Amino acid sequence: MNLNNLIKTNKKKIRPGRGIGSGKGKTSGRGHKGQKSRRGVAIKSFEGGQMPLFRRLPKRGFNAIKNNELTAEVNLSFLQTLADNKKIDTKNSIDLESLKKSKLISKKYTKLKILGGGELKSKFNIVSDFVSKSAQQKIEKSGSILKLITKSS
Repeated sequence: MNLNNLIKTNKKKIRPGRGIGSGKGKTSGRGHKGQKSRRGVAIKSFEGGQMPLFRRLPKRGFNAIKNNELTAEVNLSFLQTLADNKKIDTKNSIDLESLKKSKLISKKYTKLKILGGGELKSKFNIVSDFVSKSAQQKIEKSGSILKLITKSS
């Protein structure tokens, strides 16, 4: 037995514009005349000639084109603090994966950039995608090793 036979509905499909007897004939439920009775009407923010709200309000801010890859920005002072507090081992290389594993940065980041804020006292072995000029100078000055990951294409 087919289950569709058990359901009995008396609903009739509405066919607009098919005569007065259909219940949606003549004007098809659109009233009489005017712009809204026509096809293809889009007057969402029209305020009858008054200056629309979105034009009365001032423009604010700037929306830069977002890059899908999120970059974690880490200062040298942050790395030094982690080494002082023994959260990272200076003998091992410090890269994005090691920082993620030790839960020092969020898992959402796909790249790592080293910034030059602060000073390095310990020697580090840093593997990074990007580095600022000041950070590179400070890393070389401290005797640390810096390796940049380059995309081979």
